[in-house]
Amino acid sequence: MSVIAETRRRPATRIRRTAELWLVGIAMGLSTVGLGGFSLVMNQADAPTFERVILPSLLGTESGMGLDQAYEAGRTLGAWFGVTLIVVLLLSVVGIFFARRRPSRRSTGWWFLAAGLACLLGSQLILYPIAFVFFVSAGLFALRTVTDGSPS
Repeated sequence: MSVIAETRRRPATRIRRTAELWLVGIAMGLSTVGLGGFSLVMNQADAPTFERVILPSLLGTESGMGLDQAYEAGRTLGAWFGVTLIVVLLLSVVGIFFARRRPSRRSTGWWFLAAGLACLLGSQLILYPIAFVFFVSAGLFALRTVTDGSPS
């Protein structure tokens, strides 16, 4: 029997990317809390609640902005964070799909890099620690070689 025929008979080895997928899951949860929470609060608040509770904590006592202008800016920022959250979650889910389907491919990390960039730029650099977790996961995909029988 030839070597080629022998390798065809062996079942494919199971490769897992547990560390990368856990990191992405944690980053998805944290971005949902950060981006989704802000978006939910800003879009559910009415003008009197915004003036009494949210405006002083966001801009301080002397903002130099009118109430209507600040309220509209807050709602716009909340909507922007909501769209960013949807983009980040979609990119992450696509990356998880490819990571489970073809875990040996290093190119899957590009999806997580894109999710990290969307989180970073979409949150206007506010959520850089969460974007860093996406970047670490993408880096692990690029740099970590997974061998047969790897525990992770």
